[in-house]
Amino acid sequence: MILAAGRGERMRPLTDTTPKPLLQAGGRRLIEHHLDRLARAGIREVVINLGHLGEQIAARLGDGAAYGVTIRYSREDQALLNTGGGIYQALPLLGSDPFLVVNGDVYCEFAYETLADRPDRLAHLILVANPAHHPDGDFALVGERVASEGVPRLTFSGIGVYRPELFAGSTPGAFPLAPLLRSAIAGGQVSGERYDGLWCDVGTPDRLAALAARLGTALPAG
Repeated sequence: MILAAGRGERMRPLTDTTPKPLLQAGGRRLIEHHLDRLARAGIREVVINLGHLGEQIAARLGDGAAYGVTIRYSREDQALLNTGGGIYQALPLLGSDPFLVVNGDVYCEFAYETLADRPDRLAHLILVANPAHHPDGDFALVGERVASEGVPRLTFSGIGVYRPELFAGSTPGAFPLAPLLRSAIAGGQVSGERYDGLWCDVGTPDRLAALAARLGTALPAG
């Protein structure tokens, strides 16, 4: 699942007319980078949630055939459901097996094919070194177990594999994912690994421009 429903407030004014996953860096839309890497990893079924300007995403990507995948859409037409609520609504499309979730507004060169046997627990998170805009991180990594406390602190990349059971007891509506993860972490039910390759939280115009420069392209206008 690619999370693509958010408003992208910090990316304004770019996101006033374009949904954040359709912004470009490296000659491709952010969401197209994800689709390319997912397809190369052998992942063929993709669910994308739609919210702010979401029909632009559906019009651009269609059924996914051009990217070597099949795309189904989970529409949040009445109100945005936040990360947890968005995933929960899409569970009927995701099935009963563990599924990968990727934030649509990150750029990452992580090899998704390495996650084939994950997770052994309720969730498996990809953690990265803390970026300058998030110096305190989110979690610690103790061996392969994610912990709420400890050092060094690492940042959640926005990439994780979840079992549907993580959402047991949840109800329809808007809610964040973080409390579910923290509860599972407290119960020792979240594994993780550190990724030290290229990752960028593309949350502001400046970060988008920096990523475009790093990938060797100028930032397109509009």
